[in-house]
Amino acid sequence: MAMASRPDRNDFQTIAMLHLIVALFCFVQSSSAFGFPAPFVNTKAANGINNNSDRLSKIPIVICPGFGNDQIDYLNPLDQGDEFGFVSALSRRGFNPDLIQVLPLDRIEWFRVAGGLFDIPNFYTGNCRPEGLGYGWYVKRLRKTIEEAYVKAGGEERVILVGHSAGGWLARAALGDGSWDAEDGEPGDNDSNSEVRASDRVRALITIGAIHKPPAGNAASTCVTRGALSYLDQTYPGAYLSKEGVAYVSVGGDAVLGRRQVEVDGKAKTGSEEVNNVYKVRGEGSASSVAYTSYGAVSGNGEMTGDGVVPLEWSLLEGSSTIVLDGVLHSINEAGTTMPTDRWYGADKVVDRWLVEALEEAGISVYSSKSGNEFPLKNMFDSIFAGQK
Repeated sequence: MAMASRPDRNDFQTIAMLHLIVALFCFVQSSSAFGFPAPFVNTKAANGINNNSDRLSKIPIVICPGFGNDQIDYLNPLDQGDEFGFVSALSRRGFNPDLIQVLPLDRIEWFRVAGGLFDIPNFYTGNCRPEGLGYGWYVKRLRKTIEEAYVKAGGEERVILVGHSAGGWLARAALGDGSWDAEDGEPGDNDSNSEVRASDRVRALITIGAIHKPPAGNAASTCVTRGALSYLDQTYPGAYLSKEGVAYVSVGGDAVLGRRQVEVDGKAKTGSEEVNNVYKVRGEGSASSVAYTSYGAVSGNGEMTGDGVVPLEWSLLEGSSTIVLDGVLHSINEAGTTMPTDRWYGADKVVDRWLVEALEEAGISVYSSKSGNEFPLKNMFDSIFAGQK
């Protein structure tokens, strides 16, 4: 049997970077020693949906956590209280909390990504696959969770997937070629149940701040997924199952310009004064310079705009319905800090900016029947936001 080639220096640098990223995310998102003000709650919008959309209470949702995230981040982020959670925001809008499932995931489990080191020679040649040793555990668990959510809802409504960050591309991997075996099979298995398709279980995939393609050009060799994302992008590109009735919506934030310079120059999209002071004290410059580093790792080009972690262009899936949100950040905390934010995709004040449009794309029209008239909730939200300006 032929022996695999010995890893070179670049391989070891990639390994070190992988371990560093895992450690950084686990540290940054585990802090919980804060005192917080009450969350902003858009009661007009939330009550409007809740009072006029009985169907939402029957629709199951599965939230797919991002890299380094724990399920608690979507329930009680940074220990601020359940009312701050993404799950609570969805519940206030009429979804049944018993049918909202966050993929069961402990933060420490992300160390399993390091299992890809033993995927020889694929890890070292950049030919890993999503179902391999690095990410296969997540993909299989997600498929099982989708099946459980579908059954719990009585099999009457298909599941809406909400994939945050890496959870977006991993959700695409779970859908795979459309074959379905929630227990043991993997996307593309010939033994998968031919009578059931992924489209029989999933109505829509909504991604928020997801990475949908590997770094461009020569930077592709530095992708920390070691080929898994490239394989997905090439094998199941774009809105792959849209013709089977799966709706695809990708949401991206346009909040921070990536810049090499470390000093804030007072222009827009360079981060808040508070977070920039934190970066400055730590010798990291500003939100823009932190974003520059992250965007460069994701795309190969740091001088882009995005949500502070993922560049906007990389978060918009080809073939999907796309939604761009000005001023929206990547996650529950300011990138690389333990500072919470109410400007991320799942925050109560942000959810209404993408949820209604995403539901409409999934074929779910929610109407208000006040005064005997019916009109799309999107129009109601538009009027609410106009009144707040």
